Amino acid sequence: MKLSTCSAILFLFLAFAGSASAAEPASVRLVFTGDVMLADGPGKVIERGGDPFAPFAEILRDADYTIANLECVIATRGQAVKKPWTFRAHPRTLAVLKKHIDAVSLANNHTGDFGHDAFLEQIELLKTAQIPAFGGGRNRADAHRPLIVELKGIRIALLGYNEFKPRSFEAGGTTPGVAWSVDARVLADIAAVRKNQHADLVIPFMHWGHEYEPAPDDRQRQLAHKMIDAGADMVVGAHPHCTQGTEIYNNKLIVYSLGNFVFDGFKEPEAKRGWVLRLTLDRQGLTRWDTVVADIDEEGVPSPNLKVESPRGTIVRPK
Repeated sequence: MKLSTCSAILFLFLAFAGSASAAEPASVRLVFTGDVMLADGPGKVIERGGDPFAPFAEILRDADYTIANLECVIATRGQAVKKPWTFRAHPRTLAVLKKHIDAVSLANNHTGDFGHDAFLEQIELLKTAQIPAFGGGRNRADAHRPLIVELKGIRIALLGYNEFKPRSFEAGGTTPGVAWSVDARVLADIAAVRKNQHADLVIPFMHWGHEYEPAPDDRQRQLAHKMIDAGADMVVGAHPHCTQGTEIYNNKLIVYSLGNFVFDGFKEPEAKRGWVLRLTLDRQGLTRWDTVVADIDEEGVPSPNLKVESPRGTIVRPK
């Protein structure tokens, strides 16, 4: 065969491969975990040189981007506020967190456990560690600002909101804190990120519901539906310390609660089992999803349990 013929065949092959590749939409893999608390048991694991995320390292590493709810304040300053449980983790935990988690939501009821000074210190520590955070900030505008993540040309907006007391942790016009879940503001944020940030996908990460309730309440369902109607591509939740089931609404996924992930101090069996949510998305939204069961030991270390079935599915788009 002449060289020119070989070159022509090679050109056609490469052209075909390129066009086939171009025809396939880019997709990304996200992972969401439930509550991560790095004080107490998990903090002690880290202090002695351990890694509470290690049993899930391969699953977390397989994602293009991992997101967790950081259910504590990482700081050295501040005084504990008056509430039943307060969690402050040592800054040494940041290196371990950074190894496995790409971004964290601060929108929860423990991020203000040691007051404004500790919260502001945490913001700086996360920034220094290059761990992006959302759902909390130096003021209300900062707390409501979306985290924009661009992966393989797909712009994903992450929003975080808390609606579990105390509301004193809410960010004000000039005071630090978390983004509080007020329906009108949440829906406006979703619409604004679509219009102003040109996001392809919008995902609210909610801290809501009642502790140890195995199913979402009417409030959660109604707000989740409103968020999707306003333009959210899915809704992910945490806080109840147990999983709460899933729903497909208008062909969009709602995971009401992922439960705990790295967390100790619970006697209730439902609090010792959570879900890690794995998502495959393209520019039009979710295509496939599943959950991996996390069984949590006495020190708050989760291990994947692949023998237990958990929710999964595909999204079939209307033609």
